Amino acid sequence: MFMRPIKIIKLGTRINFLSKTKLFVSLSLIFIISSIFLLFARGLNFGIDFNGGTLIEVQKISGNADVSEMRSRLGQLDLGNIQLQEFGKKTDLLIRVEQLSEEEGAQQAIISKISEAVGMDYKIRRIEVVGPKVSAELIKKGIIAVISAVVSVLIYIWFRFEWQFGIGAIFALVHDIIITIGVFSLLQLEFNLSIIAALLTIVGYSLNDTVVIYDRIREELRKYKKMPIMDLINQALNLTLSRTLMTSITTLLALISLYLFGGEVIKGFTFAMIWGVLIGTYSSIFIASPILIGLNIKRDWSKNDSE
Repeated sequence: MFMRPIKIIKLGTRINFLSKTKLFVSLSLIFIISSIFLLFARGLNFGIDFNGGTLIEVQKISGNADVSEMRSRLGQLDLGNIQLQEFGKKTDLLIRVEQLSEEEGAQQAIISKISEAVGMDYKIRRIEVVGPKVSAELIKKGIIAVISAVVSVLIYIWFRFEWQFGIGAIFALVHDIIITIGVFSLLQLEFNLSIIAALLTIVGYSLNDTVVIYDRIREELRKYKKMPIMDLINQALNLTLSRTLMTSITTLLALISLYLFGGEVIKGFTFAMIWGVLIGTYSSIFIASPILIGLNIKRDWSKNDSE
């Protein structure tokens, strides 16, 4: 006995996506402005990759870790600002120490002091050290990577479609990146190299969704010469809606599993990806497509004159 295939969207569905264009564009502009404001007002909670310093993960050998007691131990070391937080299991703690000196051996001295303070009842599981020069270089390379990805997308879309599609795709990508960064600023989640990787992945995912919809719009433009543009774009969105939602849902199921069971190390990355899939799907449908109307998209792309 075979199971019937699950149908998220019924055949012949006709949703008027463009009827609420002003509402969704206004919401997106509010989100973008709010994200930029948060970025300047609160900034980002940069991880050790960008701030520089020392990160040490420790695990209590017997019983649960005591944050207060560990903070008391480390407070006597005179190492400046030390951040302490629970990490994953109740037995695990994460210790972060900011860069105090650029002198050679300074970080090793910090590690030695903390190792002594931690004592025999804790096991050191991981140590990461990033110097100030390296962290500055990582920030620079991270920004270059994101900008390069966006520019590459613009060039690709420009050659594959017409310039209106390129502008629409780039606006959607910038929209997704800015709002994702804004969420990290709002929640003060750690922003490290894995989040840069997530942003680049979001660019690719969002672009994939947008290209599928744009391909369908281009086909409809070639096929229907006299159909009003708004009706044509709505039709293209409805025809690709099932594929868009199925891709998003299956991707989200995998990402949610990773977020819940993948451990603390990849939680930031998976959170960024979950948010990116949601915002990318939203922008492909409600932002990238309506922009084409405002940019006065062409209709005469082929010699077909079918109705």
